Amino acid sequence: MLLIFTNYELLIVELNLENKVVVLSGGAGKPGSIGETILQNLAEAGAIPAVIDCSDRGNDYVEDLQSKGIDAFFFKADVTDPSQIESSLKAIVEKYQRIDVVINNVGVNDGVGLSANYQDFMDSLKLNLVSYFLVVKHALPWLIKSKGNVLNIGSKVALTGQGGTSAYAAAKGGVLALTREWAVDLVKHGIRVNAILIAECYTPSYQDWIDTLENGEQKLKSIREKIPLGNRMTTPQEIADLCLFTISERSSHTTGQFIFVDGGYVHLDRALLTKE
Repeated sequence: MLLIFTNYELLIVELNLENKVVVLSGGAGKPGSIGETILQNLAEAGAIPAVIDCSDRGNDYVEDLQSKGIDAFFFKADVTDPSQIESSLKAIVEKYQRIDVVINNVGVNDGVGLSANYQDFMDSLKLNLVSYFLVVKHALPWLIKSKGNVLNIGSKVALTGQGGTSAYAAAKGGVLALTREWAVDLVKHGIRVNAILIAECYTPSYQDWIDTLENGEQKLKSIREKIPLGNRMTTPQEIADLCLFTISERSSHTTGQFIFVDGGYVHLDRALLTKE
């Protein structure tokens, strides 16, 4: 018998994410953002995205998916507020009675450096690190039941530094530490925990930053030239592809890993960038 699959059907078969409830924090970014791209790809793979975000865009995204007959859920929450995170997870469980995957995708490189005050530093940690802890904490009983997995979205800043962003660097360093700690802590439950690290990804917010610079296009060209593989920036689609692979059964024996999708930006020899 000859089986003919559409691309959509093939994606569902290969990843086996159909009807998996995937909690996605920070999933309501601008169209074309990393979070929104992950959201759309989860839906295409047949998963049930449960988005937690402070932006009303989440309502629009979920309503659009539902209009196409795709199950999805949105809970508007400020992830710096512990009570709102707890309420969001309760609402997801009340609706679906299960959680299979958590993707922590919140991240704002907010420029809180050494000149910032204590409160700004702590607020940045709450957003970029503490929210990860709280989402997993409240999802954990259900992840144990499903033997699910956790994927943390991290940043190269945790390893390379950047300058002028102490709080974000500290938070993303903490995300990597939590990834390894949770992988150890939860291995007895069969729960995998991994992190994806991003370097230079061309998102709408990145373009917004470039637009604020007097020499924006020149700066963008300079950044691209420093990325060894193809002298180009990573796309949100490439990040979403790796996310879905990592949370799927195709990565069933991968845990405690820091997985880079950066065109060799962090690790490859700088000699590659020397022009002949």
